[in-house]
Amino acid sequence: MRLLQSGLIQAEDLARKYQKELHANEIILLAYYIAAINIEETYHDLSQRDYEPFQGIVLTDTFQLAEGNFLENAMSPENGERAKRQKLNDIRVIIGNPPYSAKQNNENDGNRNLKYEQLDNRIRDTYAEHSTGVNKTSLYDSYVRAIRWASDRIKDKGMVCYVTNGSFFDANNMDGLRKSLADEFSRIYCFNLRGNALTSGEQRKKEKGNVFGEGTRTPVAITLLIKNPEHKSVCELFYHDIGDYLSQKEKLEIITQFKSINGISWQKLMPNESHDWINQRNEEFECFTSIGSKKNKSEKTIFDNYSQGVVTARDAWSYNFSKSSLVSNMTMMIDFYNSQVAEYHELYGDKQKSERPDVETFIDTNAKKISWSVNVKMDLARNKKAHFQLNHIVRSMYRPYCQQYLYFDRQFIERTLQFPKIFPNEKLDNQVIYVTGIGETINSFSALMINVIPNLQLHSVGQGFPLYTYEKIEIEESGLFDTPAESGYRKKENITDSVLSEFRTQYADVKISKEDIFYYVYGVLHSPEYKTRFASDLKKMLPRIPYTKDFWAFSQAGRDLAALHLNYETIEPYALIEETNGAADFTVEKMKFPSKADKSKIIYNAHVTLSGIPLEAYDYVVNGKSALEWIMERYAVTIDKDSGIKNNPNDWSDNPRYILDLVKRIVRVSVESVGIVKGLPDLEEVK
Repeated sequence: MRLLQSGLIQAEDLARKYQKELHANEIILLAYYIAAINIEETYHDLSQRDYEPFQGIVLTDTFQLAEGNFLENAMSPENGERAKRQKLNDIRVIIGNPPYSAKQNNENDGNRNLKYEQLDNRIRDTYAEHSTGVNKTSLYDSYVRAIRWASDRIKDKGMVCYVTNGSFFDANNMDGLRKSLADEFSRIYCFNLRGNALTSGEQRKKEKGNVFGEGTRTPVAITLLIKNPEHKSVCELFYHDIGDYLSQKEKLEIITQFKSINGISWQKLMPNESHDWINQRNEEFECFTSIGSKKNKSEKTIFDNYSQGVVTARDAWSYNFSKSSLVSNMTMMIDFYNSQVAEYHELYGDKQKSERPDVETFIDTNAKKISWSVNVKMDLARNKKAHFQLNHIVRSMYRPYCQQYLYFDRQFIERTLQFPKIFPNEKLDNQVIYVTGIGETINSFSALMINVIPNLQLHSVGQGFPLYTYEKIEIEESGLFDTPAESGYRKKENITDSVLSEFRTQYADVKISKEDIFYYVYGVLHSPEYKTRFASDLKKMLPRIPYTKDFWAFSQAGRDLAALHLNYETIEPYALIEETNGAADFTVEKMKFPSKADKSKIIYNAHVTLSGIPLEAYDYVVNGKSALEWIMERYAVTIDKDSGIKNNPNDWSDNPRYILDLVKRIVRVSVESVGIVKGLPDLEEVK
């Protein structure tokens, strides 16, 4: 309709275009009827001819139509004929705003995305084949499928213009997509409209308004892809960022003023060997020693082993501030799961596996009874019962400076990963440097030292690097000098002898120990210079550690920071002012600031206000937010909307002042951390 109104089609060509050369697909019935009426009315007004139905619109799933499985007469024989005619036409221009959807959010939903065998195979052989990312799920997002489909549909000549999720410009796991686009197209124009609401802090302010309003949380981009067989050189790539701190209205005004790509001042990009388009990584970073690698076993790394945090797939059930509530919740869910196992196998256990109904069609998806996941569904199909075990309840760091009890059981933790080797039980001590994960584009890089099992999102898709790992051994293998706490496990240092030797050689100092190196790494990861200079690298790959000029300054700083961050529950509280109305009530519902402009005070509850908070406390940022604001956010009473489970932070400790004093303690942790970080020397890395 907009194309007809644009004036781009000459009057003498209008009828031919309308009758034979314009096509539109719609999958929703109501939208299909509205679109058809709008197009027909627009043409009728422009042509001044008798009313003429638009024969180019098809009620269809565009991807399914391309698969060849379209039911030609599903809507009507006429719809089928239109579909056939469209498939036979040579399409040269494709425009659209494809949906953004990579997967269902919850296994209880039962609404997994459709699979398109031919289209997904094309993605696998191109975008996924060239991607260095570990998790490639997002490469099958609907908008990425739309790009793959369109590139194939126009064949060797034509153009595609889409409004899409803009994260593919910079996302780590989209490098294969970027490479393929540069290989397949002659020219690419990328107009970044920003608006990423999943960011936080200053970056969130820069992203500001989304062109689609507050209902859209992802960044948005307009991308024009051109194939010209006469273009013999490499792809020409052009980019324009709409700018920082712009509202929705301001962005729409800018788009209107530009009118076309000719009105935009384009920046020509030169992709590097890693297929970075923007925020390209620093070549110096590649010369440093990697903190860890699982792709290249021959690469020299500081740590032997590392792991992402655990993924439960049912956090509301598996975590709680209250140990007794966690016992109750998990017992109830396990009992219900066992009843489902018994019912399924009572009905179908005597049938061949191929004759049994799909578990998906059988299970009760009531979210107040259970939270399903892929592995738990598979266990049901295998007739695997579950048993609640009290000794599987452990402490876990759920978010920065927010511990909760976790039911750490392999059957109900979707991914335990390496943490059974890092924290095999609560009697065995360990320390882990937990850092922001690869491909994180939402928050800036940060690191946090912990001594309990982390949740994956403690840092966004984080990775943990332990000081030790533990190997289970038979009791009779235990040596004479094993300590009682380690009986049954062999402790293994996670920093290798070769790395120790290299550090001692580099600094000509035989006193350096593996523990010193561990804290040195923690110190370097807190360096503002390091995080600023290598910000793009840290979004795309795991940290790499340089040899700085002053080893001991960074090692001691790392040790001092670790002491603060590990002992946050027992450190001396900061001397904040307690303003009370006389009531001795220290329970929390939800802490808040008096106003957005005043962060020197926190309204703790209706009876207590804390004041005198030094503003530099907010400079200590972990996972995109100040530590103090993490406390305010996480130590609040919540009720999960799906399960109805209540999680009350007042249940964590028997000390009624625990949360109040925790706020004060985190202020001290923050202020002293900021002081240590400010005292770090320049890197002055040794080449």
